Amino acid sequence: MSEKRNYEHIPASAFERVPMEGRMHDKKLESKPVGYFRDAFNRFCRNKSSVVAAIIIMVLVLYAIFVPVFCQNTYTRALTDTMYLNYTKLPPKAAGFEWLGMSGNKQITVNETDFYKIRAIAQETGLDPIVEIVAGPYDDPTAGPNKKNPTQYYDLLVDEYYRMGMMYLTVTQDEYDKIQAWQDENQMQIIFPAITDSKQTDANIWYKANKKGAPTLSKVDKDGDGYLELTNIYKTTTPSDTSYHSTMRVATDTDPEKPLAYARKTGTSASPSFVIRVSKYNYFQYRYGFEPTFVFGTNGRGQDIFTRLAAGARFSFLLAILISAINLTIGAIYGAIEGYYGGAIDLVMERISDVLSGVPFIVVTTLFQLHLANKVGPVWSLLFAFVLTGWIGMASRVRMQFYRFKGQEYILAARTLGARDGRLMFKHIFPNSLGTIITGTVLVIPGVIFSESSLTYLGIVNLESSTRTSVGTMLANGRDYLSTDPYIILFPALFISLLEISFNLFGNGLRDAFNPSLRGTE
Repeated sequence: MSEKRNYEHIPASAFERVPMEGRMHDKKLESKPVGYFRDAFNRFCRNKSSVVAAIIIMVLVLYAIFVPVFCQNTYTRALTDTMYLNYTKLPPKAAGFEWLGMSGNKQITVNETDFYKIRAIAQETGLDPIVEIVAGPYDDPTAGPNKKNPTQYYDLLVDEYYRMGMMYLTVTQDEYDKIQAWQDENQMQIIFPAITDSKQTDANIWYKANKKGAPTLSKVDKDGDGYLELTNIYKTTTPSDTSYHSTMRVATDTDPEKPLAYARKTGTSASPSFVIRVSKYNYFQYRYGFEPTFVFGTNGRGQDIFTRLAAGARFSFLLAILISAINLTIGAIYGAIEGYYGGAIDLVMERISDVLSGVPFIVVTTLFQLHLANKVGPVWSLLFAFVLTGWIGMASRVRMQFYRFKGQEYILAARTLGARDGRLMFKHIFPNSLGTIITGTVLVIPGVIFSESSLTYLGIVNLESSTRTSVGTMLANGRDYLSTDPYIILFPALFISLLEISFNLFGNGLRDAFNPSLRGTE
């Protein structure tokens, strides 16, 4: 063993006191402390895919919130307007985006009769629907070799907005006068000549009528320009000839300021009304103040898909967020009690969860729609179906996290210092489970929207009304037009696809950001 040294013999004069002025000490922190949520946000921002997904989700949410508000005074918001039935299945059209296919054009195959009808629209209105004659005329490919005079067909690229053609309207005296005044002011013809006989139903065909009133299409091409000549049956040379003209108001000769202002007067003398034949394209401008242009096109009921999808997305978001909040509340409390106390309490509560989870969701939804929807409505019925078993997954996550953290040293230390069960559960354990819980809660939203879409697509739930729709309802309605007008289902399908992918990436980013074990590992 080394000898113990004794320094008592060293005199005090041998030591020199060191001055403390200017000595280095621990410096005060110049940066602000980083809290839990700030640190989580910083780590979330490092995940580029999650940030992009969050931006996409924000754009979709803003689209769902603001588009219906800004469009509430236009045609796109007129969900209960009877006029929208006359503007059905118009393809997407947006100026400057023709390269994306938003030109309003569509390729169709028509027979010779329909070809001349389309050409006649251009002759009468000046709006030529035919953009290009792709092929034709050619014989009916299904006709046999021995068939005489087979039907001729044409492949056309047409502007569907111009091809809308004409429609009949019944208007009041006041409305009729307003249309006439608008025509004079804007130098744009809305009212066109027509036989307003009850047997004439197609406003896009110009007829000459036989003595029995049956309309027959004129096939005369006098000047050989490929256009059908419009049969002039609106003026009579003999005053006694009133068989089809007695109710027609002819303003061509007597009022040159209002050309072709034709109408059939109906109703009573005290409250007269007029049946008129109008150009759909021009009448739209008169009624709504802008040319018919729909970015996403219109659906089978003539409703603007751009605004209808926004309204449906807003409803789907609200429904999903409400269900997610309810399931989070129930599941967090239920799972916390299970995981914290364990033992017999956990055993009993788990068996209850097992029984409820064994009930098929689609069966519950179907039964609720059959028996509960008549009393509370389809929306509340669907909400109850989601809540009945939707909280079980959240409870399972919370239970697992509580079993993971309740035995940690800091929990034992808090219990030793006198912390009560409620404080231990929701002050110490629950925050450490927040990453998994938030991720699960966020992913409930796209899950609910996807489930609702599946149920409405299958016809189990019907959320359609004149003032309400959902993304799933729009998918179901567009199913019938998949082969002829695929854009009707394309945009709702694109919306829900972006939503599902973005929410999954966003949820992964939240999971990593709120995981305390990853703090400081970057």
